[in-house]
Formats: sequence, C-alpha cells, structure tokens
Amino acid sequence: MKQQLAEIKAPIAREIDEFEKKFRDSMKSDVLLLDKIMGYIVRRKGKQMRPIFVFLTAGTVGQISEATYRGAALIELLHTATLVHDDVVDDASHRRGFFSINALWKNKVAVLVGDYLLSRGLLLSVEHDDFHLLKIVSNAVKEMSEGELLQMEKARKLDITEDVYYDIVRQKTASLIASCCAVGASSAGSDDKLIEQMRLFGEKVGMAFQIKDDLFDYGTKEVGKPLGIDIKERKLTLPLIYALQKAGWADKRHIINLIRNQSHKTKKVQEVIDFVKASNGIDYSKQVMQDFAEQALAMLDEFPESPYKSSLRQLVTFTISREK
Repeated sequence: MKQQLAEIKAPIAREIDEFEKKFRDSMKSDVLLLDKIMGYIVRRKGKQMRPIFVFLTAGTVGQISEATYRGAALIELLHTATLVHDDVVDDASHRRGFFSINALWKNKVAVLVGDYLLSRGLLLSVEHDDFHLLKIVSNAVKEMSEGELLQMEKARKLDITEDVYYDIVRQKTASLIASCCAVGASSAGSDDKLIEQMRLFGEKVGMAFQIKDDLFDYGTKEVGKPLGIDIKERKLTLPLIYALQKAGWADKRHIINLIRNQSHKTKKVQEVIDFVKASNGIDYSKQVMQDFAEQALAMLDEFPESPYKSSLRQLVTFTISREK
C-alpha cells in the first residue's frame, strides 16, 4: 500500500515535502505547551490523502500555485480541529494508532487545541484574502457536522433508508474530499463551472471511499477480518440497509432487535454479519462503490493527459482497493 501511495504521489512529491514545512509553520505558537502539541499532531500524520487530492486536482486542471499550498493547509487545519473535538465527544483514547490529544493532555486542553487549529485556518485564509477557499472548506465543515448529527438521530430509531444513508455519507464523508478537489481547482484559477465539476468529482470519490469503509466491517477476504464495529455502535451502513430492505417482516424485526438490544454480544454481531452476507449486501455495496468510482473517473476524461491526471485516476482506484 505504501508503494502504491508513493507512486501516486510521485508527480507532486516535491510539493508535498514543501507543504509539510509550510503546514508546520502555519501551526506554530509561542505558547510552549501548544507548540509541543502541534509538533505531536504533525508527527502522527496519516496517508496525507487530503493534500494529495488538492495538489493532484490543481495540477490536472491547471497550475499548482501558492494558493494551492494554503488551500491544502486550510483543509488540514480545519479537519484536524474537527478530529480533535470528535475524540473529546467520543471519549476516544486513540487516533490512527497514536494516543489522542485528550488522552495525553485531557479534554479541556484538547478542546482549546481544536479551537486554536480552527482559528489558525481562518487567519491563514483571511491574511491572504483566500475567501474563495475559506467558503469551500467552511461549507464542508458545516456539512460534516450536519451529517454526523443526522446519523446520530437516525441511529436512535434504526430507520435509515438507502436514500438517507447516501445523504449522510455525502455530508459526513464525501463533502471533505469534494472540498479538497474544489479547493485544488479554485487555487489553480478555475472558473465556477470547473470548480463545481471537480467538487462533484470529489464527492463521488468520497461516496465510494465511505462504502469501502463500510465493507471493512464485514471482514470478507478482500477487506480484512470481521470487525462489526458499526454494528456494535448501531450504525446502519449500506450492506445492512440493503439486506434489511430485502428481508421479510419477521427477519427484519429480528435483526433490528439484535442490533438494538444485543449488539454488545459477539455471537449476535456475527449473526448480523452472516445475515448481510446471505442477503448479498456485500456484493450489492461493492457494485454501488464501483459505480461511484467509475462515474468519478469518467469526469476526468475531458482533461489532457498528464502525470497529475494519471495519478488522480490511480488515487480513485486506490480508494476502493485499499486494505485499510
């Protein structure tokens, strides 16, 4: 997987290295504790998917500019702020295999760190008059919050339809990748029509990305071992929604009862997983994921061939073939 990502990043390897320096500079603080925490956040960076989308999109539709670096930093700052706050809300002790900020420095510090990251992102945009980029990313953060709250509301009732599921995913997950692609296009000087086209491209990639995440929960050979985390948390994802739609009244009532009242029991979670597999929920979800990915790839056809476009296509394929 690392080799795949290295190949995808090849056309923008220099830009990503430069971005990391600029991103660290954008987080600096004279407060020793805060600066120490910022250093910790930088060190535990993940696959860098978001800045990769920004830079590859900018290169595909036009020219990478200083605004591209600032746009990628803005997305990372605001998104990291939401993750830090999420860990407080969820009382999570780990993030990407590292201790969370709240686990190491307690909730009060974590909330203030999230506020600081948010303010740094806002200032970065305001100081350079990047209001077009700030509007794109701020809208994505709004959508992510609404999607999360909609999912929480529906989780209580366990009544998510396929259409509602797509609404949740579009807001909660796809909006962020969509904003990466829109920011990349905007930073390259694209007009509103092209920015919207790349936003939609990113949205379709984001939909496929989340469905792939949903499939990890069911542990087929292609996506890893059985986990059942979503089931334990009473989250209705596409494989389960499809299976419930196809089920008779009695089976549907039985499965809903298991999720609502017995999802803490490993055997019961496995029963739900087996039900989904028997109902072709996995195969159906894979096909929907593939459809979104193919729609995204088709949107790139009108752009001239370039190393950036080639890597962007590879990145779309990577999102649905990754193993974690």
